[in-house]
Amino acid sequence: MNICIFASGTGSNFKSIYRAYRRGLIKSNIKLLITNNSTCGAALFAKKYKVPCEHISSAGYNAKELETKMMSVLIKNKIDFIVLAGYVKMLPESIVNKFDGRIINIHPALLPSFGGAGMYGLNVHKAVLDSGAKYSGLTIHYVDKEYDNGKIIFQKSIKVDKDDTPEMLQEKILKQEHIFYPRIIAELEKNYDKKSTH
Repeated sequence: MNICIFASGTGSNFKSIYRAYRRGLIKSNIKLLITNNSTCGAALFAKKYKVPCEHISSAGYNAKELETKMMSVLIKNKIDFIVLAGYVKMLPESIVNKFDGRIINIHPALLPSFGGAGMYGLNVHKAVLDSGAKYSGLTIHYVDKEYDNGKIIFQKSIKVDKDDTPEMLQEKILKQEHIFYPRIIAELEKNYDKKSTH
């Protein structure tokens, strides 16, 4: 299948996915990166490794134009599957509908706790620590029309230590994300039926 990665920040999960692809763990084609931040780490990594990159942000577009541009790019590149890897924007509803069951996201907590609008990056880990939770972790899930609401595919628990800071907890969970996100993509592609999507 042709995979499009969406990323907004450093791109650490994008990098781990791409490296898994280069090692042969992921057989699908990492066809495209879409970012809303042309100078982010993910975009710089894509440029270095010659992964086509499209910068699509709300600057200069209204919501409908942005949606049309995004859909056009996905269709032009014959994208079959979308992987959100630190993408902080809500996908347009038409994209979610067209790619229903073919968009996944990774969240740095054990959903349904600590999800929703604004719950990304260190905000999540601060909320976990403030709650006194003994465990956090990561969740890989399908994407629907609400933040962090789609069907859960995989979760991995990680113990919260009493001296953890948000940064320390983030680092522990990221290490696990980099292991498990590529593995889950590799599992999903085994069951993917391309004929049913175009």
